[in-house]
Amino acid sequence: MTIGIGADVSMVYTTLDEGKTPKLGDVFNGSGNKCYKFVQYKEGTAAVDGVAGEVAYYVADTGYAANTVTSDLSDSSEIGAGVLQANMSDDEYGWVQIKGAATLSISLTAGADGDPLTPTGAADGTLDVTTAVTDHICAIAVDASADEIICDFPH
Repeated sequence: MTIGIGADVSMVYTTLDEGKTPKLGDVFNGSGNKCYKFVQYKEGTAAVDGVAGEVAYYVADTGYAANTVTSDLSDSSEIGAGVLQANMSDDEYGWVQIKGAATLSISLTAGADGDPLTPTGAADGTLDVTTAVTDHICAIAVDASADEIICDFPH
């Protein structure tokens, strides 16, 4: 389902209430060619809250189908889910940016302008340069020194 005009991508929810909150997996087409997906955040074994501007990854095995994400790379399937739009704690709901220009709050692990980026080999909450054809490419570095990327996360 695509959400219409007026979605506040900085909102965080502790529960889902049909008719009052978006549904998991909903997509919102924002301004400036940006697109967002509604997900549930999991802290993972690191037990660390998600921070706005961090990259989130789909939780291992079931994350994509269940729309659950984490910024703990060790608990992920190494498939990028998007850039968190708000600070989120365990089991909270909110938006990740999946398309368009974004600035990360954590520096890229490595990379130069124009490089394809992947979760594989990255530090928690960020991306690294792709080095193998089997790496999942989910973004491109626009200005690596300023942590600016073009998102192209799956949805």
